[in-house]
Amino acid sequence: MVIKVLGGGCANCKKLMENAKKAAEELEIQASFEEVKDIEKIMSYGVMRTPALVVDEKLIFSGRVAGVEEIKEVLKKEAGK
Repeated sequence: MVIKVLGGGCANCKKLMENAKKAAEELEIQASFEEVKDIEKIMSYGVMRTPALVVDEKLIFSGRVAGVEEIKEVLKKEAGK
């Protein structure tokens, strides 16, 4: 599973990355994490507000920091658990 946080490295982007890593760790999901700061790449996902969370190239959230439990629900669904 590939998890990306789209954003310019702001505090909210860092918090979303922390939450995503914690969620994957708690679920024992093998994932690679990537921070995407390039505005053109961010816009290619249709994102106008950051931070945004992308799981396996699927946009999940944008414009807010999702909590650990909320991300865990998404990861379970995406991982088929």
